[in-house]
Amino acid sequence: MLSELAVRLPGIGVSVARLEMPYRVAGRRAPDRPARLDAVLRATLDALPQPRPVVLVGRSMGSRVACRCAVSVAAVGVVAFGFPLYPPAADRLSRLPELLGAGVPVLVVQGDRDAFGMPVPAPDRDIEVHVLAGADHAMRTRRRDGRTEADVINEAVTVGTEWILRSLRRHNRDAEPDGHDL
Repeated sequence: MLSELAVRLPGIGVSVARLEMPYRVAGRRAPDRPARLDAVLRATLDALPQPRPVVLVGRSMGSRVACRCAVSVAAVGVVAFGFPLYPPAADRLSRLPELLGAGVPVLVVQGDRDAFGMPVPAPDRDIEVHVLAGADHAMRTRRRDGRTEADVINEAVTVGTEWILRSLRRHNRDAEPDGHDL
């Protein structure tokens, strides 16, 4: 899904920088501690040329990192594919504070069969939720739901792309002193 988004966005004039977290590069399934993940994102953005505005996009753990770091890296929005609201542990403490604390507009794109839970929209915090019918956390589908994974991924990428473009236009319009579009 992120690969498809990274292919689509440059075709419509949006630059993309991709980041693979060190634990994934090392082939580990268990993520590093949140502080390390957040530091990797911040260091990566610091090392890049400073084009602005920035919309952070992440999937699962990456969406949590994006929400936690959005304000500190001056992002104008976050697209969170499969935000894992509840961990798989028995205590299942909610990660809702990370989502609500993003401090920027957030679009959550979540499968309706996601075992990690389903956030609800929070208009007062500028959090939208788009539900992908028939998809689980990994955006897999079941034959009986009548949708393919390709259908779900296309829907997720289309919704994410449209939201990113709206966010960038809104930011550019708001950044102009006279309120006109760039």
